[in-house]
Amino acid sequence: MTDENAPGERAPDGRSTGERPSDDPLAWELLDSEVAYSCPGFDVRRERVRLPDGTETDFDYLAEPESVVVLPFTPDGDVVVIEEWRQPVRRVNRSLPVGGTEPDDGDLAAAARRELREETGHEADGVELLTSVEPANGVANSVLHFFVARGCTPTAEQQLDADESIRVDTTTFEALRDHVASREIRDARTTLGVLYYEAFGD
Repeated sequence: MTDENAPGERAPDGRSTGERPSDDPLAWELLDSEVAYSCPGFDVRRERVRLPDGTETDFDYLAEPESVVVLPFTPDGDVVVIEEWRQPVRRVNRSLPVGGTEPDDGDLAAAARRELREETGHEADGVELLTSVEPANGVANSVLHFFVARGCTPTAEQQLDADESIRVDTTTFEALRDHVASREIRDARTTLGVLYYEAFGD
């Protein structure tokens, strides 16, 4: 599938075709941009670019909405986690609640609250941004925004998507950290969230 992104229109990063993102001599010039393949959740975008040596080539990457990752603490200090079937790796994945932002989200904090509520049925007294990262910026434009949620209590119903199979559990932060250290948890978003919070959280 392709779109009608003719030269001069805006690419996902806001650039017009024919425009460099910066004056850095390493920058590539964007010549054209189109969606090569689209499915629920992400697109594969194909861009025609000119390299610094003048060579023209195609570059494909995964394009998706920004996502939020929530580290939710209950009033007692436990962590709300989810267990979800992950088809690409054919196993149940133990992780923090994660989800993409949506157009109706007022801001990133609202997206974090919504994802927490939809995936776990918990609502938070407050949420605060922990950090934002680009987890695979050589092959995707993905951005993950990590939030700490506090005072999380089960006051709502889960609202799962049709392709979500999720079980909710709680654990201590220490146990979660130990599961990361022992490689029982292999989910990269959970690993990063736990270790970043341990290093830089309050």
